[in-house]
Amino acid sequence: MTDRIRYGVIGAGTMGAEHIQNINHLEGADLVAIADPFEGSRAWGTTEAAGEVEVFDDYRDLLAAGMVDAVVVATPNMTHADVMEDVLAVDGLHVMVEKPLARTVAECRRIVAASRDRAGVVWVGLEYRFMPAAARLIEEVRAGTVGTLRQMAIREHRFPFLPKIGDWNRFSRNTGGTLVEKCCHYFDLMNLIVGGEPVAVMASGGQDFNHLDERLDGEVPDILDAALVIFEYDTGARAMLDLCMYAEASKHQEEIAVVGDVGKVEALTPGAVLKGADPRQIVRIGNRARSVVDEYEVTDERIRWQGGHHGASYLEHLEFIDAINNDRPATVTVEDGLLSVAMGVAAQTSITEGRRVEMAEVLAG
Repeated sequence: MTDRIRYGVIGAGTMGAEHIQNINHLEGADLVAIADPFEGSRAWGTTEAAGEVEVFDDYRDLLAAGMVDAVVVATPNMTHADVMEDVLAVDGLHVMVEKPLARTVAECRRIVAASRDRAGVVWVGLEYRFMPAAARLIEEVRAGTVGTLRQMAIREHRFPFLPKIGDWNRFSRNTGGTLVEKCCHYFDLMNLIVGGEPVAVMASGGQDFNHLDERLDGEVPDILDAALVIFEYDTGARAMLDLCMYAEASKHQEEIAVVGDVGKVEALTPGAVLKGADPRQIVRIGNRARSVVDEYEVTDERIRWQGGHHGASYLEHLEFIDAINNDRPATVTVEDGLLSVAMGVAAQTSITEGRRVEMAEVLAG
């Protein structure tokens, strides 16, 4: 192990505060600095920090101070490309950037280019792959439990988007759209589980109920609150996302099902806090030949802070620190981040234009 890793957090809003809480519980790491242009966020981040921190209005002053070994970038999506270019200009600085990597393929490519030929780990915060139930499902698929994978489905039935500073997340021009902002996690999981390249997408979605009664500087928010999205892969597999953001009255918030010629594996993660919601993370394993389904509650004893993602962000930080201390590449790369954003853009385009969209046309843009 190296000496203790000194973290800085750039952007101390909702996700920045979650990262601060996770860092508080990490062995071998200290939060030493916070940067945010908003006084309320700086105060929130300082309150959440376990110890004394330096506080900066401008993240560039934090970078210039030379007091951190690693930073978490948790600023609004529309700032990622500019902030990341400044951060990546500091050679040797380790970086974790919150999802999505950026709003568009072009912005992602700027970040990918800036990350080349520099020292330091560059990690994209797609933490859903670290949730214990999802991680166990991935292990089972790789072990051959389902056989030849041909179909998978991810369902997220959840609550509406939370308020953010300045209501920036209410408009697609700031976020990249719901299928970029919210769903890049799931597209990353699809790629990881299927193990192939997405070829094309067909999607249907809309803004059914949420935020229609809001007026922000005279504008009505334009973010989708429901969608059905199907990707075709070069392996012959199909993967579907069922998103509904007015379905908080659900027993489980996320459900993943993977099916092949041998069997089926499901992962279920907790729903919102309401009567009847299941607080457990569950994996079900079914075998066609034996005509049996086994169910397991899944935990990870390494988790010291559950946070808002059932320990996934904490486990992500453990992996990030391990990569730093052992001089290995990021587990979740900027290329992974770019592809997950491109899939969101392609799905949004399919809805807007009412057609099948080839991934090649989006990636060429």
